[in-house]
Amino acid sequence: MKKNILLIVLSFSSGSFAQNKENSSFKITQKECLKNSGFTLVLKSVITDSRCPEGVTCVWMGEAQIVVSVYKDKKLIEDKTIVLSAKKEQENQQWFATYLPAKYKKVQTIDLEPYPKKDKPIAAKDYYLKIGYLK
Repeated sequence: MKKNILLIVLSFSSGSFAQNKENSSFKITQKECLKNSGFTLVLKSVITDSRCPEGVTCVWMGEAQIVVSVYKDKKLIEDKTIVLSAKKEQENQQWFATYLPAKYKKVQTIDLEPYPKKDKPIAAKDYYLKIGYLK
């Protein structure tokens, strides 16, 4: 019995040490706010947004298709069409990580915001990307 309790205590304590990494996030907007040097990502447009709105029961989660512009030293180098779906999650995380500064490279989530709500259309100008990463 004492061994079982000791094992449980050790399991919880080792799990809490593994969770010391902090999650943080930043936004990629549609405004062209270009840095003097290095890569800059801009949400160029939302092509489609078929995500299941809050307040609706859906058979399929849906997906969103976006275009992200990549600038290097203020010059456009790529317009990338990206499908935001569960199937493409890892591929998208890797793509974003290639253009982000070192402190943001551990991309965990890529969310198109705001999330749709039943009977409330989203204006194109209100969309942005929320990129979650481990510090």
